[in-house]
Amino acid sequence: MTINYAILGIISYQPMTGYDLKKIIQDSTFMHWSGNNNQIYKALVLLLEDGFVTNEVVYQDGSPAKKIYTITQAGLDELKEWSVSTPETLELKKSFLVQLAWADLLSNDRLQEMLAKYENEIRLQLIINREKTRRGNGFAARSEREALLWRMIDENILSSYQNELEWIENVRKQMAEFGANEVNAKMNYKLVENNNTKYIEVFSCAKQLKTASDALDLVALCGENDTNLLMIHSEALSEDFFKLKTGVAGEILQKFINYAIKAAIIIPDQSRLVVRFRELVSEANKGNQYRFFAISADAQKWLIGGMGL
Repeated sequence: MTINYAILGIISYQPMTGYDLKKIIQDSTFMHWSGNNNQIYKALVLLLEDGFVTNEVVYQDGSPAKKIYTITQAGLDELKEWSVSTPETLELKKSFLVQLAWADLLSNDRLQEMLAKYENEIRLQLIINREKTRRGNGFAARSEREALLWRMIDENILSSYQNELEWIENVRKQMAEFGANEVNAKMNYKLVENNNTKYIEVFSCAKQLKTASDALDLVALCGENDTNLLMIHSEALSEDFFKLKTGVAGEILQKFINYAIKAAIIIPDQSRLVVRFRELVSEANKGNQYRFFAISADAQKWLIGGMGL
C-alpha cells in the first residue's frame, strides 16, 4: 500500500510516534489518506513485520508511554526501490463529474447554484493549500535537490486546483450562455438604451409567460444585461395572466418584486379587461414596482425616470 511508503518516507527524516505521523499526513497537501489511527496502525504493523521499521517504548513521568518508530536500513532500501518503480496509473476520481453527468435534470437556476457551490469549494481548497504551502511541510530539506522536489510537488497541487477553478469558471460561463440562447429562442426581445439607461423590451414569446419559472427567465435576462428595468407587451403574456383566479399574474409580479425588477406592462386596449383586473391595474399604478400602460412611450418615460411617480 502506498501509505506504507509514505510512512517510511516521513520517518526517514527522523523517528516519530504514530501521532506525529497522523498529524503530518492530515496536514499534507498531497498525502490523500485520512490519516486516521486505524490506517496508520495497520501500516506500522506491516512495516514492523517486514523489518522496515523498529519501535521503542519511551516511558514518561506523568504522561502515557509513547512508541517511537525508526526506519531500518532495510526500510531505506525498500523506499529507494519503490521510488524507482513504475508509477501507478493516474486516477481521476471526481464525484462532482458524476453529479454533472446527470445535471441536465436540473433547471438553469439549480444548475448554476450547483456549479457555484463547486466553484466556491475549489476556491476554498486553493486558499487552504496555498497556506499549507506557505507554512511548509514541517521538514528541513536534507539537500537543495530535495527542497526543489518539494517545491515541484507544491506547484503540482496548486496548479491542479487552479486548473480546476479555471475549468469550472468556463463551465459556468458556457452554461449561462446556453441558458441565454434558450431564452433568445423563446423570446422576441431587444435591449433598449435611452439617456444612459437601458431596459429589456419583450415583444412576444414562443411560449407565453404563465409560470413563476417564466418570470425567472426574465429576471435572468435582465441580470445578464445588467439592468433591472423590463417592458413587457401583452402579446408575451398568456391568457391566464389576465384571469386573477389562476394566480398567474400574482406569481409573476411577485417574482419581479422579489428580485427588484421594475416592470412596465403594455396593454393597449385596457377597456377589454375584466373589472377585477382593471382594479389590479389601478392599484398597481399607484406604486413604483410595476405599472400598466397603454402605449410604449409612456412606459419608457416611467422606466427611465422621466415621468412622475
